[in-house]
Amino acid sequence: MASTHGAEVLVASNRGPVSYELREDGSLHAKRGGGGLVSGLSAIGPDANALWVCAALSDADREAVRRGGRRLSEDATGGQQVRMIDIDATVFSDAYNGIANSVLWFVHHMLYQTPLEPVLDAEFRRQWASYEAYNRAFAEALAEEAAQGAAVVVQDYHLALAPRMLRELRPDLRIGHFSHTPWAPPDYFRLLPDDIAAELLGGILGADRAGFLTQRWADAFTACCEAVLGADAVSGTRIGVHGLGADADFLRQRAHRPDVDERMTALRTEIGTAPDGKARRTIVRVDRTELSKNIVRGLLAYRQLLDDHPEWRERVVHVAFAYPSRQDLAVYRDYTAEVQRVAQEINSAYGTPGWTPVVLHVKDDFARSLAAYRLADVALVNPIRDGMNLVAKEVPVVSDEGCALVLSREAGAYEELGEDAVTVNPYDITGTAHALHQALTLPAGERAERTKRLTAAATALPPAQWFLDQLHALED
Repeated sequence: MASTHGAEVLVASNRGPVSYELREDGSLHAKRGGGGLVSGLSAIGPDANALWVCAALSDADREAVRRGGRRLSEDATGGQQVRMIDIDATVFSDAYNGIANSVLWFVHHMLYQTPLEPVLDAEFRRQWASYEAYNRAFAEALAEEAAQGAAVVVQDYHLALAPRMLRELRPDLRIGHFSHTPWAPPDYFRLLPDDIAAELLGGILGADRAGFLTQRWADAFTACCEAVLGADAVSGTRIGVHGLGADADFLRQRAHRPDVDERMTALRTEIGTAPDGKARRTIVRVDRTELSKNIVRGLLAYRQLLDDHPEWRERVVHVAFAYPSRQDLAVYRDYTAEVQRVAQEINSAYGTPGWTPVVLHVKDDFARSLAAYRLADVALVNPIRDGMNLVAKEVPVVSDEGCALVLSREAGAYEELGEDAVTVNPYDITGTAHALHQALTLPAGERAERTKRLTAAATALPPAQWFLDQLHALED
């Protein structure tokens, strides 16, 4: 099935570098995305003959595929070659919402309330067939598009089966798989039916190389393979670790544009000044309202801080940005509502005419996020479990005056940043409140030194280099 004029480097991911909007006049408007993969593909240059294979996520995306054919117009994609796969909408929903986000995400983040969940019944098996079909569509598209001996880097838990499927179609290819999430330990991973667990692991082991964000997740994957498939299961696949870092140049440049300055002015007004006329201190968090981000416990810890240390009342503000995520799933809508309820409860109980203790925003605004980064005295990053968490790496890079980082030991970023952060157990409300107080009272000199070291660690492997390192490892 090798293409005679195929791509030499291919990236496969659920979401691609471009999405479409269908306007009232029938025209299609393309919106280009960002992120580490986009930076990485740009880094290899226009002569690398690279192709991005992704799924059509919306009706507008599907219309773009129907109008444009197999490859999208490079004018709309920022000069990148993109093949968008038009997968049946029901199959896509079953695979993406039913399996990837409602089962695999929950397993790897260890989020199930196990007395009631998961329910792996006939409906699960029906959706699993769609997940297989979705992965097969990617494998077939990659097999069609790849030149002889090409390098293919498959991304994340949505496409865990694709490496094995692609290997069977094109044994000549060099295939990598990269997991952006944590990996569950064997006892938790084996909540999955034995045959499904084996199929997932075997899918990734179809790659020449399996990559992870931290050694902890890589070790958990290896332990699962040994527990489910046997002692020598991993022998044919190399395991690698690549800790994605912050893009310092982009962040610093973007954080000083006029729209960010405007939002800083607006945020300062919302934060206000303390009764003594001094600027209030800020505890900043920026997250999607994913269940793993632990936003509610972060708010409860802030309330505990106000109880334990009443001297902080009217002198500190918790700037909390909780942007909607996966609102097509009821459990995420409920979680977003709970975040809003708890924030309002704190403001009602503690607020004064001149002080709003929690400044909460739920509408996504990247410029406002950067403004908050710049104003942060303390960054609160307390996930229950996170593959990496780039916010932990971005805030120290952008903060104007240097900031203290309160960091969950369950974030992948802990491996690199833990020494210079104030570390917390994400379930411990009292401990997190104590950590917030410790962070707020760090002497200025120590805070500046910690910020300097955090920034160095956070930018050690910027997105472009992170991607290139994976390519080079496949070539070795």
